Amino acid sequence: MDLTRKTATEATRAAHAAMAAALPADDGGDFVLAKRGFVGSIPDADVPGAWSQRPFAFLEGERPDTVNPSLWRQARLNAHHGLFEVTPGVYQVRGFDISNITFIEGETGWIVIDPLTSAQPAAAALKLLRDEKGDRPVSAVIYTHSHVDHYGGILGVASPEEIAAGLRIIAPEGFLQAAVAENVLAGNVMSRRATHMYGGLLPKDPQGHVDSGLGKGTSTGRVALVAPTESITHTGQTLTVDGIEIRFQVTPDTEAPAEMNFFFPKFGALCMAENCTCHLHNLYTPRGAQVRDAKAWSFYIDEALALFGADTRVMFASHHWPRWDAGPVRRFLTQQRDLYKYIHDQTLRMANHGLNATEIAEVLRLPPTLEAEWHTRSYYGTLSHNAKAVYQRYLGWFDGNPANLHKHPPEAAGRRYVAVMGGAERLLAQAREAFTAGDYRWVAELVGHLVFADPANLEARALQADAFEQMGYQAESGPWRDFYLTGAQELRNPRPPSATPRQASAGQLRTMPTDNVLDSLSVRLNGEKTGATEIAFTAVFTDTGERFAVCVENAVLHHRPGEGGPQVELTRDLLVDLVHGAKTPDEVALEGPGAGALVSLLALLDRFDLWFEISAP
Repeated sequence: MDLTRKTATEATRAAHAAMAAALPADDGGDFVLAKRGFVGSIPDADVPGAWSQRPFAFLEGERPDTVNPSLWRQARLNAHHGLFEVTPGVYQVRGFDISNITFIEGETGWIVIDPLTSAQPAAAALKLLRDEKGDRPVSAVIYTHSHVDHYGGILGVASPEEIAAGLRIIAPEGFLQAAVAENVLAGNVMSRRATHMYGGLLPKDPQGHVDSGLGKGTSTGRVALVAPTESITHTGQTLTVDGIEIRFQVTPDTEAPAEMNFFFPKFGALCMAENCTCHLHNLYTPRGAQVRDAKAWSFYIDEALALFGADTRVMFASHHWPRWDAGPVRRFLTQQRDLYKYIHDQTLRMANHGLNATEIAEVLRLPPTLEAEWHTRSYYGTLSHNAKAVYQRYLGWFDGNPANLHKHPPEAAGRRYVAVMGGAERLLAQAREAFTAGDYRWVAELVGHLVFADPANLEARALQADAFEQMGYQAESGPWRDFYLTGAQELRNPRPPSATPRQASAGQLRTMPTDNVLDSLSVRLNGEKTGATEIAFTAVFTDTGERFAVCVENAVLHHRPGEGGPQVELTRDLLVDLVHGAKTPDEVALEGPGAGALVSLLALLDRFDLWFEISAP
């Protein structure tokens, strides 16, 4: 059975030729913008143990047949790395992570905007800045929004002692709640799906991960969640931070549930956070998250134009490269505004004609004026899954057809499909014919039923993997490519099951407020195991001085500040260790009469396995 990686088929090469012929004219302008203001870098942006651009050296050669020509262009743009001057007093380090870190020169130090995903690349970026522009302290940190690649690396630019001493950390209102909901409550499943979306398990080569569209990929260093000290609550709010005036615009429910743009009058510089990037963004992210509001997204870009457009000389963002001068900035913002509104309006127009999400996604096309731009292309989000996102936001997952209201789950449906098609061999024979014809979407759907009916069928796994692979090679979207290729990799090389859960890192739990740590336990409570069990105790945290009443009733876990039953004393770190199994109750001395109740609760909590199957049962 051939389970090896394959090269591009004739059908894939033909698809690439058709794509290349339809792409906008390329005058090289984006490459000029991506390199403008370059100050310096470190070799290969190499940060040991966390990040490196070295594996992407193959991008300097000719495009291989295994990469979509449009994605190849974006991958080469995202390969530029180093310290760049946006305008005097405003600097960015790009290419050290999937996101950018921006530094504003204040009166006494550096204001840091978005300290990357993890600490090591953030620290390397700060060192590069200081080496080139002066060894000044960090005077404040600003989080533009609640996604981990914009806050997780804070310990690389600020020490725990500096944070404890009152370092200003500024974020949009609702930041902490949104960050916890996305990265903790649903953290395990999102982390697993993120391994597919960002290609973290794929080799970095022309048949594997080449780019994420949004950037090269995500760093793998130390991640922390440190709560902000100040919240931006309304548009028009103005702060002076280290002598620099900042005018804020809140943009909730756009690219993130909690997000904000802001303007620096001194520099004529507008930060558009992640609301405007050099591609079509996600209205729904394939790793899983709340569907975003395309109408609100468009509205807030228009509002930013009205608020700041006349005074803006340069616009920068949390990803990709800036835009300079009033005319190009206004044109870019206008097109980005209309991109999201068009998808919103046209999806609902067709839905009101009775088309369902899948039908709309198949026929939606951009108007010629937007299709002619590079920054509207589907390098990250796609027209296909963004149309489905708009439909879902308004109408939910159900398309109104009763046949889809209560469908069989994949394994049960798979067995029925295989039987009605006359067995595995007949199904595979038809799938092979479809593969030869280049109908890889149908191969993936057809053989997927057999994989779920019989995951041990190597013929089925190999054929579906081959189909996924060609679909990945053809994808313009970095996440689509990585999903397909990671699916193929895992079908060919299934991960052996583990006797114990292989858990994701507890790093963010250790740095978030205690209230949020306790809240995260509620989604671990096993309802079936809990049944009618009732538990009540007071958790006294000796490191923070906090007290919380914790109770279980009706198989639901609640907590609130205050007293509520016998006390047990512990630290927040010890609670995280007990929840994750790093320590057991027998190994530690839990103090207080409520210790037994805590132990009873721990016995009812699930431990999540990061490596659950996705492409097979």
